[in-house]
Amino acid sequence: MGDVDVAAVMAGSFLGHLPVELVERLLASGERIHFPAGSTLYRERSAPRALLVVQGLLRVYMSSPEGRQVTVRYARTRDVLGIAVLVGGPADVGVQTLADSTLFRIDAGLLTTAARTDSRVSWAMAEELSRRLYENLHQTAVNAFGTVRQRVAAHLLDLASTQQSPHGELIAHVSQQELADAVGSVREVVARVLREFRQAQLVTTSADRVHLLDPTGLHDQTWNPDDV
Repeated sequence: MGDVDVAAVMAGSFLGHLPVELVERLLASGERIHFPAGSTLYRERSAPRALLVVQGLLRVYMSSPEGRQVTVRYARTRDVLGIAVLVGGPADVGVQTLADSTLFRIDAGLLTTAARTDSRVSWAMAEELSRRLYENLHQTAVNAFGTVRQRVAAHLLDLASTQQSPHGELIAHVSQQELADAVGSVREVVARVLREFRQAQLVTTSADRVHLLDPTGLHDQTWNPDDV
């Protein structure tokens, strides 16, 4: 993974809209951390922490008592994880990396203290929470109203778009079980959907890998009111 300028990524995030002196202090007090794909960064009810995604892809999810999982958010470069828990306390969510990822630890105490004393900071955090709310509402709509077929198509596109090769190939590095966990289904159902996608020449599959042959056609599968 190439070296990415944390300052440039922070400038492109909502943190870049904070007062310059605060941004400089956050950069000076933070820490760059690397996590391989499949790492768990946050478990249900863990202590609050804030992380800037410098590079990679992460999944925020909730688990049922039976161990089923459902995705509530994806986080990519320039996204910030943890603002909600800084304000509201520990949450019943987990966070895992779907690809090798680099994150920058934000000094949570410094940020929350600034928010309590500077209206510019508190307003920026409120705007960020609003964006996250709308993103979660959208994800909830897909999870609630979309068929498994639609959710699988959307998740494959989501994954592959962040893992696109230098040659332009769209490949999602994900197993059938991981895909089932992400869309809130079971492996047998997801396997059937993937078989239908193969028959329609939308994808090819191999172990832990789905190659998107027709991204436009696959996108057509993500939202068709007649299928709901």
